[in-house]
Amino acid sequence: MRRRELMLMLGGSLAVPRTPRAQQKAMPVVGFLSGASARPSDPLVAAFHQGLSETGYIEAQNVAIEYRFAEGHYDRLPALAADLVGRKVDVILAAGGIPSAQAARHATSTIPIVFSVGDPVEVGLVASLARPGGNLTGVSTMVPEMTPKRLELLSELVPQAGVIALLVNPSNSNTERTIGDMQEAARVKGLQFHILKAGSESEIDAAFASLVQLHAGALVVGGDPFFGSRRHGVPAIYQFREFAEAGGLISYGPSLTAYFRQLGIYVGKILKGAKPADLPVEQPTRFELVVNLNTAKALGLTVPPSILARADEVIE
Repeated sequence: MRRRELMLMLGGSLAVPRTPRAQQKAMPVVGFLSGASARPSDPLVAAFHQGLSETGYIEAQNVAIEYRFAEGHYDRLPALAADLVGRKVDVILAAGGIPSAQAARHATSTIPIVFSVGDPVEVGLVASLARPGGNLTGVSTMVPEMTPKRLELLSELVPQAGVIALLVNPSNSNTERTIGDMQEAARVKGLQFHILKAGSESEIDAAFASLVQLHAGALVVGGDPFFGSRRHGVPAIYQFREFAEAGGLISYGPSLTAYFRQLGIYVGKILKGAKPADLPVEQPTRFELVVNLNTAKALGLTVPPSILARADEVIE
């Protein structure tokens, strides 16, 4: 009996935690998944940090962030997403469009995912914008819908350009829709239209080299992180204002930094207990026209007064 009583006493003592720390929850971990490169993404990461801080989370103080950048190689995204899932992160931020969001979605059906894509309903990421359902929510960038408007602005800026080219990444799920929208818009305006596809450094160099052969007078750059840091001597319009700020000729669309701030806010809300299914997908409320006069001068272009009058910002 004494031996049995001793075993029960020992067993009972082992069940009692010896320090309060043993019951404390570890610091939450956010997985930051992006198809872009790390260095050009610094301003966007800073905006994400700002959004997080507005919900009370500061990196290295009360939240940890695991960064995974595919460096423009979208085929790496599934493995990077699987790695984050294996590390049991609390939330995954799928930055940089549909490829990142789809990679994260295929990697987990339980870990909350916050995305930034054009039309998340059309590509099947959420059931609806108001009620996403499942484990995904985020912001809608509305990039494909704006392509015809960008063509209109570009042809107004460069009226002598009878041939327009569109640069897209064939690995991006938005590409086919963007091409279709551009083809119809070019047909309506009576413009010759060429499609340039590039998914690697060598392909993008070849694409720009072919602009001369095609006699293309202007370029519409598709919505893809891979093209964010590349500039060439051809009049081009981009989808986000940050591209014009970085040296692009003109941009029309929402602000990327505003998006990433909102992504940070959503991640913070989820860390505090909110469910992705209950957070409606945010939509842009402002589209900005930004013109870089320095770039226009370098290209030998005179920006029409009609565009300058409508511009939200003119960079001089």
